[in-house]
Amino acid sequence: MAYQICTRCIMDTSDPDIEFDGAGVCNHCRNFDENLRPQWNPEESGRRMLDQIVDQIKEEGRGKPYDCAIGLSGGVDSSYLAYVARKELGLRLLAVHVDGGWNSELATRNIENIVRKLDIDLHTYVVDWKEMRDLQRAFVRAGLANQDVPQDHAFFAALYSNAQSYGLRYVLSGGNIATESVMPEEWAYNAMDLRHLEAIHQRFGSGPLKTFPRVGFFRYYFWNRYVKRMRVVRPLNFMPYVKDEAIALLERELDFQYYGGKHFESRFTKWQQLYYRPRKFGYDERRAYLSSLILSGQTTRDQALTSLAGDVVNVKQAEKDTEYILKKLDLSEDEFAQIMAQTPKTYRDYPSNFALFNFKTAVRDWLRAKGVVLHPNS
Repeated sequence: MAYQICTRCIMDTSDPDIEFDGAGVCNHCRNFDENLRPQWNPEESGRRMLDQIVDQIKEEGRGKPYDCAIGLSGGVDSSYLAYVARKELGLRLLAVHVDGGWNSELATRNIENIVRKLDIDLHTYVVDWKEMRDLQRAFVRAGLANQDVPQDHAFFAALYSNAQSYGLRYVLSGGNIATESVMPEEWAYNAMDLRHLEAIHQRFGSGPLKTFPRVGFFRYYFWNRYVKRMRVVRPLNFMPYVKDEAIALLERELDFQYYGGKHFESRFTKWQQLYYRPRKFGYDERRAYLSSLILSGQTTRDQALTSLAGDVVNVKQAEKDTEYILKKLDLSEDEFAQIMAQTPKTYRDYPSNFALFNFKTAVRDWLRAKGVVLHPNS
């Protein structure tokens, strides 16, 4: 299609599924207004709802060493949530960090400062590097857009497993609408699709995954939720969450150092965002994150466009990191050049549970339309 950019946010036709109305406003903006904004409660009423949830968490935590688990990546969202949960909500946290082999030195230092200054117990799950490398190399060879699937899948699988080992039903997540309301499915396919992950590894991997943390559809969406009755709580959706203010607080209170971009605490994620995806697929993931900030009123459209064009330092650094990434993945420059030259693939080109996910969502939406909510995370 001819190039077009949304008149409200900065999403454009680099998203192959984007649609525009007569005023030039895209479907991501309409989805925010119609579906996400009603779930976002930064007003006082949201805080009252959160306080009720926190009371339930504390009540269930009686007699246990912790009230709940929290995933701690070292990024802004999870770091700020850790501060709020400990300092403002008074929760006893088990912090779980999954080390997939790509932490920057800065990320490691930030995490150490956070848990020390907030007096939080930290459990770090270190993924076997040979298995992680084999799986990530397989995803690169598959020519897919979402190269973070192995890291993200391991993170959530290990987080749930650690929470259950301590008898904890509640897991706190830094996921939020204020900074993450926009993300095309084509850009970031569901990392919890175990069938997809294992199919890619079987075709392009070279060794067995003996210890890599995994969780299947049934266990993740039914066993954990309805048998174990686990609940993921996203506190940042119940309070005002302004990214720049959160960074300033973290810098002031926890000696936090910002990475310069969303998810840049992982060197691999930064590289795929700023080098791999733009070069192979022609899109820039920063558009989605900046568009989310536009919709939540944290920046203007003009400021977002200026930010996108002016972030030269990070882009050049990601390009320089290519040599480091390839060496760590044990990929030759020639093989990588061939991969980059091949026709891009999508999750539709490989086995997946895409149809099953759609069916689950359809059933959930039908039940909600009837006034039935089986689970707050469903």
